[in-house]
This record gives sequence, structure tokens and C-alpha cells, in this order.
Amino acid sequence: MLTRPARDVEPEQVIESIEQGMRATGYNEFSLLSLSCSDYLALPAVGMEIKNRLKNENITLSLPSQRVDRFDENIAHILGGTRQGSLTFAPEAGTQRMRDIINKGLSNEELLRGVKTAFDQGWDKIKLYFMIGLPGETDADVLGIAETIEWLRRECNTRGRRRLDFNITISNFTPKPHTPFQWHSVSTAEFKRKQSLLRYALRYIRGLKVNFTDVRISAMEDFVGRGDRRLSSVVRRAWELGAGMDAWWESLDQAHSAWTQAIAESDLTWKYRQVENGEWNLFAQETPTDELKNEIAPSLDAPLPWDYLDTGIDKQWLKADLQRALESATVPDCSFEGCSHCGVCGVDFGHNVVVPPLPIPNFAGQFVPDQRRSQRLRVWIGKTGEMALVSHLDWMRLFDRAIRRASIAIAFTGGFHPNPRIIPANALPLGTTSSGEIVDFELTEPLEPEVFKAQLAAQLPAEMPIYRVEEVSIKAPASAQILDKAEYLLTVDVLDRPQTSATDWQTWIEAIKTTPEIWFEQTTKSGQVQRINLRDRLFELDLVKCDRPSGSILRYIGHYRNDGTLLRPDHVIHLLEQSSHCEMQLLQIHRNRLLLSEAEKISLAEISKFAEKLKFDGIKLQLNLGDFSKFALRLKSTRYNAFH
Repeated sequence: MLTRPARDVEPEQVIESIEQGMRATGYNEFSLLSLSCSDYLALPAVGMEIKNRLKNENITLSLPSQRVDRFDENIAHILGGTRQGSLTFAPEAGTQRMRDIINKGLSNEELLRGVKTAFDQGWDKIKLYFMIGLPGETDADVLGIAETIEWLRRECNTRGRRRLDFNITISNFTPKPHTPFQWHSVSTAEFKRKQSLLRYALRYIRGLKVNFTDVRISAMEDFVGRGDRRLSSVVRRAWELGAGMDAWWESLDQAHSAWTQAIAESDLTWKYRQVENGEWNLFAQETPTDELKNEIAPSLDAPLPWDYLDTGIDKQWLKADLQRALESATVPDCSFEGCSHCGVCGVDFGHNVVVPPLPIPNFAGQFVPDQRRSQRLRVWIGKTGEMALVSHLDWMRLFDRAIRRASIAIAFTGGFHPNPRIIPANALPLGTTSSGEIVDFELTEPLEPEVFKAQLAAQLPAEMPIYRVEEVSIKAPASAQILDKAEYLLTVDVLDRPQTSATDWQTWIEAIKTTPEIWFEQTTKSGQVQRINLRDRLFELDLVKCDRPSGSILRYIGHYRNDGTLLRPDHVIHLLEQSSHCEMQLLQIHRNRLLLSEAEKISLAEISKFAEKLKFDGIKLQLNLGDFSKFALRLKSTRYNAFH
């Protein structure tokens, strides 16, 4: 009600804003948001035009819950693509009678047509929103939700195709001020009874996930939504007690406890109990009789805490609209079919501004990834300061957005979910800084390394400096394949010794270097305990600085291959603890650089001579590509990639 009158945005303004915004931010997904985006009649034309303009940039459009009766192939084309998002409809009620009461304007035929269109266009899971506790609702209306789900599943059953699954959310009706249903509420006990009734009816439907709104959240929404000025102390006290993000299930118990305590301290527990008991449930009977209507009529005239707020909507019109709802009389949308005389339109609030439907452009097709690999650039880059708090996945998304903003022609992978060919040598753990990360970028159009460096650096934060860019052969192995070692700087403290000297650290380091075996037990993903000799994986270990009474900065170089042969910083702490017999604490980790294995340049004659001398498993090796691949992969000390 508060969004009246309608104010449609000009289509060209929407298109330009999206196009400019996507290029300026580098994001690959956007959404057109509205209370009811399907009421924007130009939506199919606008969405299709945006989709066509950004066709080659792997852009995904998502829409919020929309009117199922207006979902067609055009909307499906807008939403479809390489990353087909979820689809959400809001029938609200399970029976036609209840949809007429809330003036949904949706028939069973329209509901089936929209769901079937989505199924035919490739969606096999659809989200549906329903609501219980609406005025005039009976148990038959509640059970109608389960019947509607079964009916839709049955009608959309196609031989040879995966079944249609549903993810449904059952919300509890909570009244809002300035609406026709502001005089109606339901008790917590009644909500629990209806939820149990519906759970029982839905228990045997396969391929169905059901989410019920917690009744405590609904009671709090009702209490807060229709509160008066006494609510101010409650809100402040609840905030002081930690309320916030209350709809999240993780904090539900904490939030309910905070609100309950705040209500009690404000001496409003009696008022909250009235809300829990459904104090304003004026329409408990299935069909209000004339006597009931006369009985509740005076209650509709009682002053309400929010009456002094002028929304432009006449209170008498709200009462008349409530009466029409009780009579299941549908009212046309005044944005399209004439004024309903609610009182909003006029000099103060203006009039409805509705953009008529526009011609829908021809669909240019979905995104086709450009898989040409014309050039590979290897970038040495840092991750310093607060960027250490960015996870690896977010770091990769940052590269993707920077490449888009810089308009660099990046190559894409194939498959159902194409991704830009941005290949890091290794994932940097969260919280670790670095001055030597290596990332490979594969482009569809060659670019000078210095030009690439300048364009990319202009789109990256200052805490991600680019040190070097080199061009490598597109046929050469990626940096992730030939990663061999890593150099780290570790800031370490000794916990059980208040004073340590540089001599102590040198003694411990020398003890590690002179020990041939230092074993460590680790549990694999399959649950097996594996013993590894950490000493074999350590190449260098030095004391950089002893800058604190009980701590120092150490440098080490160890194996760091992506096949699992690596020496992590916590492994080095284990080595130090074994040699010092003290408990160590790792304070800071900095990856100084990554070291790639040097591929030896071996001539074909040398390889042939080597192969002739080698007897592998008792069989002379024949020099062909297949045998050589097997031979190189079996070698302990050399990998196939080194011979490319």
C-alpha cells in the first residue's frame, strides 16, 4: 500500500544504468528488484535488450519472486544461460478462494501454465512461497497447499525427464499497519496447529523441501509491527541485549531471549501475551455472519497508534477493501484498469506512471564462451595488508572483476559453467600475506606484457602490487603444474621461555639440519593416518632476526607441490618444537615467493640415449609418446611436465 502510486522507471534509463554499472564494477550478475517486478510491463523488453547487449560477457540476470501468471518464454530466456539461477513464484495461498480474498489475481490455470513453462524451459527445481493465517482461512485452505503441490507435480510429470522438485517456504501472516488486514492477527497456538496440520499433509510428497517460519519470530514481528510509542524503550533495550539479524536461525534463540527480556523490563509482557493469543483475530469464523460483521464494525473505528501518519490512503477505503476481501471480491489493479479511489492519487502524491509494454527484441542467444587461447601471461603479484583477510575464492573473483573493468579479452573454459582462464599457482591461506604469488592469465587476443600490467594494475587495490609480467608459451605447463618450492618468513614466539637469544635459535636450527629424519603424523581425507618425514621436505632454514626476548623471524624454503608434497608453516613449527623441546606459537606468516621447477632442455637424442640405457620394470622402453608419458609419470625424481 505504501508504494502507491506506481512509478515506473523509463526503460532506456534502466538499460543504460545496468550496462554502465556492469562495465564499471566488473560484476557478472545483476538483479532487477521491485516489490513485484512482473508489474513492470516493460520487463521482458528491457531484460532481453540487456541480455543481448551483454551477450558476450557471461552476464547473469536474476529476478526476485515474480508473478507466475506473467512468466513466459521471454522471461525464461532472460533468466536462462550458463548459470541458470533459481526461480521463485509466490502463489501465497493453496486455494482459489484464499487467493481471491487476498486479491492475488491468480487462477489455478495461470499457476499451472507458469510452472509448466518453467519446467519446459529447463528448470527442475522451483521455489514457492505460501502463507498461513490469512483472514478467513480454514483448515481446508491450509491443506490446499499440499494439494496444490501434488497437483503441480502430477501435471508436470514427463516420461524420460527428471521430476520437478519444489522448495517451498511457509510463512506466518503478520499484519502490517496501513493495510486492509491491519485489524487481523492469529495466535501462536493457532499457527503451531496449522503448521502441524500442513507438515502431516506434506510428509509423503517426494522431492519436496519445506521451510516453516518460526512462530516466535512471527509473534515478535506482530508485536513490533503494530506497536505504539512505548515500543521505543523495548527496541533500544533489545539492541543492547544483542538482538539483530533475528531472522537467521543461528541467532534465533538469542534474539528471542533478548526481546523477551526487553519486553519484561519495559513492563509490556501483558501486551506481548495478548499478541501471542491473537488479540485482534476478528475473523475466526469461516464465513462471518451479519451478526459478526455488526459486532466487529465498531472495532474498525477504534483509534490506532499509527492513525496520525498520513500515507495518502483513506482509512475508510481500507475498511471497505477489507469488506471486499471477506466477500472474496477481486479488485482490478488500479495501475492498469482504472482508479480504485483509495485517496493516494492527487496533487501531493501524483498519479500512476506506467510504462506500456514495449516490443520485445529478438533473442540473440545465450553466452558462448570464447575458448581461444592466443597468449598466456604469467604475473607475479603481492597480497599485503588487509588483502590478507580476503579468502582465496574472493581473491579470484576480484581478478575476474578487475579483468572485466579493464576490458581485457580473457579466454574461457568450456562446459556448463564457463569460467575465465585465471590460474593461480597455489591458494594462499586466509590471513597470510605474500609478495610472490604467481597467477597465469590466458587471453584470446595477444597483449604486450607491460600494457597488460598497466591495465590490470589500474583496476587492483594498492595492496595487490604487480611485480612482474612475463609471456610464456601457451603449450607450456601452467604454473600450478610446475610449482616446486615456496619461501616463507615466519614470526615465531616461544611460549614457555621468557628469554631466548640468537644463539638458542641457531642451535635449534642446526639441530634440525643435522637430523636426517623428523617424523610427523597427519590424517588424510579418507581418515588414514600417514607418517611423513618433514626433514626431506626442508631445503633451507635460517634465522633472519631475533627481535623480541622470546621470539624471532625465520626464513625457510621447502617443497610446496600441488600434489600434496609440501612443507607448511605449521610443519616448521613442529620441527622447531622437536629440536628445542619448547612450545612454539606462530604469530605471522608471509610467503616471500613461489619457486617453479626449471624444465631442463634435453634434446631428443639425449632422451633416446637415456631411454635405451634404462630398463623399466624389466622391459626395454620404446620411445613413443604413450610409453614416454608413462615412463615420466612413474619416475620418482622427475615429472613429465619437466620434459615438455
